[in-house]
Amino acid sequence: MLTLRPPSAGDIAAFVGRQQTAPFSYTPAGATCDRAPHGYVVDHNRVKLGAGERTFARAVDAVRRWEMFNIGWVTLCWPNVPIEADRTVAILIPLFGLWLLNACRIVYVLDGDGPSDGNIRRFGFAYGTLPDHMESGEERFSVEWRRDDGSVWYDLFAFSRPRHPLARLGGPYSRVLQRRFARDSLRAMARGVGP
Repeated sequence: MLTLRPPSAGDIAAFVGRQQTAPFSYTPAGATCDRAPHGYVVDHNRVKLGAGERTFARAVDAVRRWEMFNIGWVTLCWPNVPIEADRTVAILIPLFGLWLLNACRIVYVLDGDGPSDGNIRRFGFAYGTLPDHMESGEERFSVEWRRDDGSVWYDLFAFSRPRHPLARLGGPYSRVLQRRFARDSLRAMARGVGP
């Protein structure tokens, strides 16, 4: 949704309410568990947060607080939403004097050992775009603790393509914003977890 003024809390709540039962704007939902479907741009970014169980616990807490959105130019509506499947959130972005409100729903939650030999412990979630989102796709936000070397990582994996005509028209700028979000999200998580 594109508006000429910042939407009120009531406007945002109504927007999220309309999106609660809407279908995802792409298929298959949950694809970030494996690999991106054909025809989408893929972004994969990682940053090492430190090492050890304590760092992993702080990283899990940072994800639960939606720390990856604490970047200054994007507003998560609302950061107190629990990390649970089927929860819907909105992301508000000021853009050239306009306000862009996008809706996403949590597709799945990761909480446990990875699919390999149990050497990796993961926590995170993926959310997918809903019909009132400028893009179409899915994004996974996860932290992992590699028990073999003790390292703790924040991993951001996404696939997307423009859905709205304005997003298609502004494709190169959309990519700039996506890369900026990835960079800033990595920094926010590193800051949120601390040394």
